[in-house]
Amino acid sequence: MATDALFQNIRVYWLAFIVYWGIVLFGYDTGIGGGVVSQAYFKTHFGLVNPDGSPNTKKANDVSSNVVSVLQAGAFFGALGSAPVSAAFGRKWSLFSFTVIFAIGAILQTIAGGSRGLGYIYAGRVIAGVGIGAISAVAPAYVSECSPKEVRGRITGLFQIMVAVGVMISYFINLGVSLHISSGYAVWRIPFGFQLVPAGIMAFGLLTVKESPRWLASKGHIDAAITNLAYMRRLHPDHERVRSEMAEIEAAIVEEREARKGLGLREAFFGKGNFIRFVIAIVIFLLQQWGGQNSVNYYAPLIFQSIGYSGTSNSLLASGIYGIVKVVATALFVFFLVDSLGRKMSLFISSMGMGILFFIIGALLKMHPPPSVAQATPPPASKAMAAMLYLYVCFYSVGWGPLPWVYVSDIFPTRTRHYGLATASASQWLFNFVLSKVTPDMVTDLGYKIFLMFATINIAGMATFSLLIPETKGRSLEEMDVIFGSVSADQRRADIARQERVLEHEANETRSEQSIEHKV
Repeated sequence: MATDALFQNIRVYWLAFIVYWGIVLFGYDTGIGGGVVSQAYFKTHFGLVNPDGSPNTKKANDVSSNVVSVLQAGAFFGALGSAPVSAAFGRKWSLFSFTVIFAIGAILQTIAGGSRGLGYIYAGRVIAGVGIGAISAVAPAYVSECSPKEVRGRITGLFQIMVAVGVMISYFINLGVSLHISSGYAVWRIPFGFQLVPAGIMAFGLLTVKESPRWLASKGHIDAAITNLAYMRRLHPDHERVRSEMAEIEAAIVEEREARKGLGLREAFFGKGNFIRFVIAIVIFLLQQWGGQNSVNYYAPLIFQSIGYSGTSNSLLASGIYGIVKVVATALFVFFLVDSLGRKMSLFISSMGMGILFFIIGALLKMHPPPSVAQATPPPASKAMAAMLYLYVCFYSVGWGPLPWVYVSDIFPTRTRHYGLATASASQWLFNFVLSKVTPDMVTDLGYKIFLMFATINIAGMATFSLLIPETKGRSLEEMDVIFGSVSADQRRADIARQERVLEHEANETRSEQSIEHKV
């Protein structure tokens, strides 16, 4: 039966496979920058060392933070601009154009070197960021709209896994370059140029898939929507299942239009029960970014060097193992645990585990600082701290990694959902940008204290926040209005009872008409 369902939906799986290369790009691009800048030849070629050849930490930190953070800045604007573009031109061709924009940025990064200085890398990262931000916003919506509900959760849950896969690939490409290429432009051209591989697969793959039936229906192209839906379900356009699903799509579109009729910014943000939802959406991503994970994610080689993994290859290998652990932990959570624990409990356990492990790392680093002279094998204390980081990413992957997006999607009703998700996405990229800009200097200036800072944020901020927010697991979107005070529970019960009476009355009338016809 499972095999039949797989083949029935094989075209949807193919679409997800193609579109999620953009999510691999998202992960790859966020992980690649810190590793490239940590390479010795990159620092020498672009003048990040002192005249005597000794490291210039300030310059290296500035360039490293710029290379990583300008991507987030571009992504901020890409995410904000993606909604009107995809609404006007469709999911498929929007993604195709954003992939082309990304490829232009990747080419600019790759050709840097010689007379083409760091400006090419910065410009390329900004342009690629615009593409990545837009792709990360449109791709999940496209896949969700094309997936039948029985496999939608499994397919959309791949998002976080593919991000982790992209980050892991970036770590191992940097490691391979470090081990086999010590000098020459290939030190950065291979990692930056590799971005064009997933981008190319996605661009050409998009030519083989169909437009979202839901978008076509929203534009009034009903016949094309039915044709595409039938193609994706591998059924005839007149099949009962296709017609039923199409009717459901059309009904939902009408309901959304009715729900948003007359909606203005004032009501969206400050209407009864709405403001607190926007506060939660902003704060949850503020805490996620300042919980420490993305600092480790973007600057893993620098972080591992700070705890004693001296030498580029050692730190990159430790980063690669970190990437593998993250992929496995995320996959286990998404496939087996995401619906077994509540949102609050998952977030609370995640933040407490991360905080405790960061306190342990900070204490170990204070008591056993890494040796000042580089060693071929990291000392035992450094290995212990690396193990703590590997455990830390497991806790991150069962809560604060995937769940903020799930929670934000839970709390907004249809009427204000587009404003809520746009605010959440913009907040995520904005805080991402700020954090990635300041992390290298914090690692250098704070030393072991950076781990104590993250530990305090995890326990005092994130764990407390987890206990204060309402549970949403198993609650309908309609119940969210009661939870956040948009309507009272008594009013909602009365409304439900009234609607049930209306439906019962209509059903009785239908039965009476059928009885009369039968007698005639």
